[in-house]
Amino acid sequence: MECSCSSLLSSNSMETIYSTQFSSFKPLFDLKSIPKLTSFKGISAKASYDTCVRKKGLSSIDEQKLGAADLVYHVNGKINPSYLTRDLRILDGFDDEYGGVIVDSERLPANPNVFASMLRFSVSHWKAKEKKGIWLKLPVEKSDLVPVAVKQGFEYHHAEKGYVMLTYWLPEGPSMLPANASHQVGVGGFVVNDKNEVLVVQEKHCAPSFVGLWKIPTGFIDESEEIYAGAVREVKEETGIDTEFLEVVAFRHVHNVAFEKSDLFFICMLKPLSTRIIVDVHEIQAAKGCVITNLGYQCMQWMPLIEFVEQPFIQQDSMFKKVIDICIARLGGCYCGLSVHQLASRFDGKTSTLYYNCIDN
Repeated sequence: MECSCSSLLSSNSMETIYSTQFSSFKPLFDLKSIPKLTSFKGISAKASYDTCVRKKGLSSIDEQKLGAADLVYHVNGKINPSYLTRDLRILDGFDDEYGGVIVDSERLPANPNVFASMLRFSVSHWKAKEKKGIWLKLPVEKSDLVPVAVKQGFEYHHAEKGYVMLTYWLPEGPSMLPANASHQVGVGGFVVNDKNEVLVVQEKHCAPSFVGLWKIPTGFIDESEEIYAGAVREVKEETGIDTEFLEVVAFRHVHNVAFEKSDLFFICMLKPLSTRIIVDVHEIQAAKGCVITNLGYQCMQWMPLIEFVEQPFIQQDSMFKKVIDICIARLGGCYCGLSVHQLASRFDGKTSTLYYNCIDN
């Protein structure tokens, strides 16, 4: 007797697929009993079957071995787990808040052939469910799956040290998925003590034109790091000086054509909480201030602000000079930067950092 459920694949197509893999192929179920997959919600897709009558000759013991998620076939006269459903499973993952799917990178099959079959079946299922974008993160240890995904239409989105991210836009028309991050964010800490001395460093690795230049400590913020926190951290890492964030006094926006990225650089006014400099020998060539002797640096005082400003490079560079002028104006109370304020928004229900100036009445 035949099952009442509708077929996902025709029996002819299934016989063609498996005739090349097994010397004998005799299903205990009619091929119309292929499972119907449930919605995709963060766990392996579950399977359910419409009521069907098994073919004669299946013992009650054999029936108990049959699970709802697998069909069983006679292969060379023996009952074996289904080779039919092994590759017709949906990849594990979960729905994102925009109607898309994020594939679980920790539960990917290791075999490229199995992955190819599951990915093809998953894409078809998600299309039927009217999902939008698919995010597929492939770690380095499974890099052999990358060409498989690309062959099935996935596109490169971005790559980091330990993975590559690929995407697939399911609806018709241009992809509406957000592009990769277009900017990197840098910070510089302008630290002036009560003696009107500024904390400056010389970078160990720099362009020839910057050799001998004394500059403020700078660096890039980490992922998910606030601008103000990044500025404090960079100064601490490079000089050992503890500071308190006061304000963002200016920021620069520049574009790097070679890397097709842009750069945002925030100049932050910081208040020193300590005075002893501990140099990061991997990054800094020298530092003005008192340094630890076992690092091979002599003790110095912080550089007087006037001496810092009068460096030829700063005087000849309009942007550097303007930044220093702004910082000096801030020290003199003639300029107000942007201070940090934590505010919650009903738009996303999260607390965010808003930078704005407050002028006392």
